[in-house]
Amino acid sequence: MKPLRILVFSASFGAGHQKAAEAIIETIKNVEPNSRIIHEDFMVLINKALNYVMRNSYIKLIKRAPKLWGRFYNRTQKISEDSVFQRLLNTLGRSQFLKYIDSIQPDVIVCTYPTVAGVLAQLRLNGKLTVPLVTVITDYTVHSQWIHQGVDLYIVGSSKIYDGLVERGIDPKMIQVTGIPVNPRFESKTDKSKILTKLGLEQNRMTFLIMGGAYGVLGKAKWMCKLIAMSQAALQVIVVCGKDRRLYKSLDSVIEEARNPMVRFDFINNVDELMTAADVIITKAGGLTVTEALTKHLPMVIYKPIPGQEENNAHFIQEIGAARIAYTDKEFVGIIDEFIKTPHLLRKMSDAADKALVNHSAEQAVKSILELAADCSIRTTIQNGRELHLNYN
Repeated sequence: MKPLRILVFSASFGAGHQKAAEAIIETIKNVEPNSRIIHEDFMVLINKALNYVMRNSYIKLIKRAPKLWGRFYNRTQKISEDSVFQRLLNTLGRSQFLKYIDSIQPDVIVCTYPTVAGVLAQLRLNGKLTVPLVTVITDYTVHSQWIHQGVDLYIVGSSKIYDGLVERGIDPKMIQVTGIPVNPRFESKTDKSKILTKLGLEQNRMTFLIMGGAYGVLGKAKWMCKLIAMSQAALQVIVVCGKDRRLYKSLDSVIEEARNPMVRFDFINNVDELMTAADVIITKAGGLTVTEALTKHLPMVIYKPIPGQEENNAHFIQEIGAARIAYTDKEFVGIIDEFIKTPHLLRKMSDAADKALVNHSAEQAVKSILELAADCSIRTTIQNGRELHLNYN
């Protein structure tokens, strides 16, 4: 039997789409080590220069004018597939995709970004693409950009998204609630005390992890670090600055003056270890970051969530009891003080996180993807056999 060929499309508009793709890829390699997996950033494939401009514009927009992004997101949340805007999006790179896919001949295509899923779904409906198509929704909210009639399988993070897709007309048989796929490392049990020692931190302090995402879009991270580092309580802080070099450098003075232990990092690949070491994470509400924290049963504080999908994600995790949202500095300080005075709240939030997700999300997602590929392969073989029989007669 020939090895499976799996084509995965993601995007670099935020790290979450790529991380979901990488989680799926790593899990497929564990399950089907002989498979051939090709991972592409769909916008790079279309035009590298355009991808650079659009990615930087998106980052600047959510940093400098988040409300504008929120208005755009909300106005397009229930846009029709027949709208001019959607039809235009569905033509993006169409001929390039068809030519590229034909050169690879994959058995299944997996998309972790909505725009490319829309383009390929339209080609699927038109009969120009015969390869089965999977969409992995990387947020805890339903938006029209994720919903396309030509998709064969949806991988979703919660029953709420399942219900939302069914309400929008998607066949329930085409939806699998597996949880948003995260790297299998987040499922492993790790010794917290060993990681704290490795980081040079103390065992008996409440540990805060501050993460602003790959591009440092968490506002006032320096102020947060200083608040915790100078507290009279027995606290300590880990901060991940990502690619925000200005933030990294600005923390020199905070570390020098800190009453409490503090460590900082730039761009890292051991987030799972840092989450194990922490008692609370202060972060943005990206779908993957939220899912990683839930998988680690880590309570969250979401500070001024970006309007749109991240604010919706924040509401989801607050509703299930695993997070608190701070819309103002005063609310943020109040939440931190509450955790210090009533630490049992963190245990309650951790328990809520534990109950929120399907375990082994990437494994569950990959199982569904491979079943779809196998089913389509069998149907193609049967159809080809019938055609040969008819031609013979």
